[in-house]
Amino acid sequence: MNATAAETRKFEAEVDQVLHLVTHALYSHKEIFLRELISNASDACDKLRFEALSRPELAQDDAELRIEIHWDPEARTLTVRDNGIGMSREEVIGNIGTIARSGTRRFLESLTGDARRDTQLIGQFGVGFYSAFIVADKVTLTTRRADAPAAEGVRWESTGSGEYSVESVEQPWRGTAITLHLKADEGEFLDGWKLRELIGKYSDHVAFPIRLPKQKDGKPADELETVNHASALWTRPKAELKDEDYQAFYKSLGHGFDDALAWTHNRVEGSQGYTLLLYLPERPPFDAMFNGRDERKGLKLYIRRVFIMDASEQLLPAWLRFVRGVVDSDDLPLNVSRELLQHNRLVAQIRAACVKRTLDLIERLAKDDPEKFKTFYGAFGNTLKEGVADDPAHRERIARLLRFASTRSDGAERTVSLDDYIARMPAGQETIYYLTADTYAAAKGSPQLEALRAKGIEVLLMYDRIDEWMVGYLDSYAGKKLRNAAKGELGSDVSGADAEARKQAEREAEGLLKKLKDILGERVREVRVSQRLTESPACLALDEYELAPHMQRLLREVGQAVPASAPTLEINPRHALLRRLEGETDAARAEDLALLLLEQAQVAAGAQLDDPAAFVQRVNRVLLGGATA
Repeated sequence: MNATAAETRKFEAEVDQVLHLVTHALYSHKEIFLRELISNASDACDKLRFEALSRPELAQDDAELRIEIHWDPEARTLTVRDNGIGMSREEVIGNIGTIARSGTRRFLESLTGDARRDTQLIGQFGVGFYSAFIVADKVTLTTRRADAPAAEGVRWESTGSGEYSVESVEQPWRGTAITLHLKADEGEFLDGWKLRELIGKYSDHVAFPIRLPKQKDGKPADELETVNHASALWTRPKAELKDEDYQAFYKSLGHGFDDALAWTHNRVEGSQGYTLLLYLPERPPFDAMFNGRDERKGLKLYIRRVFIMDASEQLLPAWLRFVRGVVDSDDLPLNVSRELLQHNRLVAQIRAACVKRTLDLIERLAKDDPEKFKTFYGAFGNTLKEGVADDPAHRERIARLLRFASTRSDGAERTVSLDDYIARMPAGQETIYYLTADTYAAAKGSPQLEALRAKGIEVLLMYDRIDEWMVGYLDSYAGKKLRNAAKGELGSDVSGADAEARKQAEREAEGLLKKLKDILGERVREVRVSQRLTESPACLALDEYELAPHMQRLLREVGQAVPASAPTLEINPRHALLRRLEGETDAARAEDLALLLLEQAQVAAGAQLDDPAAFVQRVNRVLLGGATA
């Protein structure tokens, strides 16, 4: 097949699925198509402006980058045209006809059946072009790369029904034009005032002129006029910007409809100059959910208003990957690469400023707007906790923002800060007590809290999966030690006044301790009298650096090797079950009782029993023995 021949090809299966969904299922906010096509055109202009820094000949024949929108009421067509970088035939096929590097597969995996949410996903996963089929029954794309001759233009066309045609054409101008042949009931998009309204709503802050024909007698005239601000919002004086302006720009960044919770806009002058515009989202952006710590696209790097790259990894630590916004530097070289960014002193200064400004913003939200902070923390609290481990320099500031449930809380809601806890500590208490567990119910009902609760000592209840790992890096806060109520010996807050009574209990229980140790053998490291228990018969106690049983279970479930270790069993000798065991003369029944004490302590601590069937049989034997005694 020669270079100029027309060719009909099928879409890849995933793209075909997207087209079907877009055409038949996504009804809300259908005007999204215009925002997405303008956004793609803006990206094409950005790419040309960047490439023209090293190859000025690419843009010299038509230097003013712009986006034009034309409509033809008689032909029922709407065209979005840019004079940006353009595409080659291979790029057209790769970017539109196949899944290539687009987020199409992730888009499909993310569909929920909620039409509004599905529509938001279109732009977030790089498949915005397909949104044209919401309003069009045929789409024609004509394009030519800036570095290609006029003879290497490309025309792509499809009705969205599973196939597309592509052919080489003569194209005198560079860039891309997308013509939508509108469906019969989509005539509203042939109205110039409607188009102006949508551009003002969704695309006003695109940094290139968006031009529409002036209207004469209700029809488009030959003369064009710019209908957007066509300037980078972050470069405009804060005094002239309204909340609506910031929110509109935020939506253009994230291709969504949700408002930002808060933002900070700062201009830094001095040894280097740069502008920061940073946003806190209301909910996790979808790319953060899928890409996590590895691939992040929340913060865009500009150098003197030229878009360079998505540079979240270099400009923000992973624990702030939810932040959206832009950084515009006056001093970085325009040819900067990701490798240079990693070792650049100016970038390190900007990164430090981004972290500081973001923490300032979150702290201000916590102080001034508790309801918004509650929303933020529900969405990003666990991500924030990563910073406790990852960022020692900011550990104390991050810890101040954390919220937990506690034994003083009414329910599972995380509302207690470390500062709240310290403010309520009675005189003489020097330790912040906490407990990690699998669920709130497991933490709240843990027998390991009984002595602390009896003495009126508050305990923070941590039941997110990340908590056990996170708190391992947080050994103190504001001069107060943090102590896991399930690990090691409890502090003098609990044991000091009762030390003599405990020694007496240990002397009196020597026979019982030996009996239990003899029966349990290597299943336990040690059996000892507990200072934790007041009501329950037994509980597990861990060493200071031993993983909690529920965490050991979770790690094993994901295939991680966890070293085997025998737990320490703590007992309450005054409990009726222990007294029964102490007086039990039947060896088999004594073994059942001893094993049940250990197993119920393991269950309460979130461990998984090695042999649940044997546990059930033991319970049945003890119940039947009790019934016939």
